[in-house]
Amino acid sequence: MIRYYLPAAGWILLILFLCTLPGKAVPQIGFLDFLHVDKVAHFFLFGGMVLLLAFGYYRHHGYIGAGMLWLIVFCVTAYGLGIEFIQKYLVVNRSFDMLDVAADAAGAIVGALIFRYIGKRFLK
Repeated sequence: MIRYYLPAAGWILLILFLCTLPGKAVPQIGFLDFLHVDKVAHFFLFGGMVLLLAFGYYRHHGYIGAGMLWLIVFCVTAYGLGIEFIQKYLVVNRSFDMLDVAADAAGAIVGALIFRYIGKRFLK
């Protein structure tokens, strides 16, 4: 059922909206740039996406295997890579950043690990 995936779909659209804002619309943090706050944001956004997709799949099917969980991680990371290309070619004053993709992938992996070891306990 699609209802299990609605929170994930909303999250996916939110990430697309945030990541395709024109460069001038993105707030500049200035003195916090050295902390790479944008990478932390990518980490949590994409980790959250994996969690929401995994919860949806688990609710829908009653089980999620390791293979499906890693497929979700791969797809979420590919989504992040796709957004970087959108930023490079279609969004004004935005650019491709491989470190953003790395933060997306790291967040996705941690999201899968959190779901694997903690998440399913809350669904029983």
